Amino acid sequence: MAGTERFTQMIDATDDRILIMGAGNTVMGAEGIGPRCIEELLAHFEFPSNVELMDAGTMGLSILDTLRDFDRLIVLDAAQGTGHEPGTVLLFTPAELAENQVLHSAHDMRLVDVLKAATMMDIELKSCVIVGVQVQAITQWVLELSEPVEAAVPIACAAGLDQ
Repeated sequence: MAGTERFTQMIDATDDRILIMGAGNTVMGAEGIGPRCIEELLAHFEFPSNVELMDAGTMGLSILDTLRDFDRLIVLDAAQGTGHEPGTVLLFTPAELAENQVLHSAHDMRLVDVLKAATMMDIELKSCVIVGVQVQAITQWVLELSEPVEAAVPIACAAGLDQ
């Protein structure tokens, strides 16, 4: 992928421990964009020891212990209701994503709520940014991403690397 040298120089310039996390359910069509991006990044890049990539599935409070080990969090996830065309890649803060986050049931936790719980447990991140991809619809029991969301995978990966 183009820009690999620039990316490597940027990562080597920091001692921050960085987690790039793909969130989403891979059996719900476009909702699987986060794990799909993690696959793509792992296939095309080698990461230094201070950067970890993780398929977090549908997240929740189970990621709290993982967050203890990192300074910065970059989340790749689906977004809905943004008013943008499907496949549009957007950057969010956790609070901004809360309004557009894809939830699967009444039992799901929003990322902003997980981060609030982290703060209560004295887990402090220097930064958290979400790379969200606007989805058209969430379809259960579909393994493929929709065409516009699949086309957004390289853009979302590049946005995650840029962050």
